[in-house]
Amino acid sequence: MKVVYLTQLHQLEMGEAEKPTIQNSDDVLIRIRSVGVCGSDVHYFQNGRIGSQIVSFPYIVGHECSGEVVAVGDSVSNFKVGESVLVEPAVSCCDCSQCNAGRYHTCHNLMFLGTPASKTSLGMDGCMREFVVMPERSVFHQPDEFSFEDGALLEPLTIGYYAVEKGEAKPGQTAAVLGSGPIGLSVLMAMKFLNPTAIYNTDLIPERVAVAEKMGATATFNAEKVDPVAKIIEREPEGVDVVFECAGEQDTIDQAIELLKPGGTLVLIGIPEVDRISGNIDLLRRKEIRIQNIRRQNECTQKMIDAVQRFKPDLSPLKTHTFTPEQSQEAFELVEARTDGVIKAFINWE
Repeated sequence: MKVVYLTQLHQLEMGEAEKPTIQNSDDVLIRIRSVGVCGSDVHYFQNGRIGSQIVSFPYIVGHECSGEVVAVGDSVSNFKVGESVLVEPAVSCCDCSQCNAGRYHTCHNLMFLGTPASKTSLGMDGCMREFVVMPERSVFHQPDEFSFEDGALLEPLTIGYYAVEKGEAKPGQTAAVLGSGPIGLSVLMAMKFLNPTAIYNTDLIPERVAVAEKMGATATFNAEKVDPVAKIIEREPEGVDVVFECAGEQDTIDQAIELLKPGGTLVLIGIPEVDRISGNIDLLRRKEIRIQNIRRQNECTQKMIDAVQRFKPDLSPLKTHTFTPEQSQEAFELVEARTDGVIKAFINWE
């Protein structure tokens, strides 16, 4: 089968590998049709690591994907050959103390598509290839109205849904989303399902600010041109109930702490490139701010599928660029540079 390998920093190359086969009774063999390029994929492309997860070259990245069922194991009853499916990239053991506590996403034996081994997880090749095998519990029916790109897009959308759920956001609250890339816009979409009183989005890239406005943010601000904290506080003098930090930057973390009202919640979703971040402890303590980290998603994939089918949001503003596997280098360079108005780039396998 064809594979896209990360062979060194900033270098992707087409190659060949043996096609995977059914090994376990609950396996589902999937022909990949669309892969979304995620910011975490770009971290490996740029730096070869995310924290303690360090790539050994060559490596296959990618975890946002959809495709068609090619074969199933003997015990698989929920899927048939030819069906369109989308993938939850996490594979948990379902038997450790974390899994038994319902925390499948922090499983002690976790595997995750396109993620190297570390102290907290096992390694697993990614989906930048023609075929993957996943356990039945990690596979979901793709709604008939979904394109394969929609199916791949569900993975980051699910992170937004999980962040809103874990942040305990409620209808009628006020919120700010700092960073309006794919994850920030996914949070915006999930928050809109709750009918908030107001939700404010910021970013440094004009096109992303424009997309947030199009997707229904109450107000949007280009943080390169205005002070977003001042602008939001003008509208919300007491501060907002919850802030979703989606940029992974010290500046936006500082802004979030300023924006929150006493008793508010700071939800950290962005992945910083540095090993340590900090916060104004005086403000954090005096406001009694609750800090909630987000680790991918947990048991929210079907919830997001159901929500998208119920509320029928327009997904088209998120889907900005498509590439062939042979153009993967170009796709990653575009997402890395954040130029040409890119929100989500897809690599489509035909």
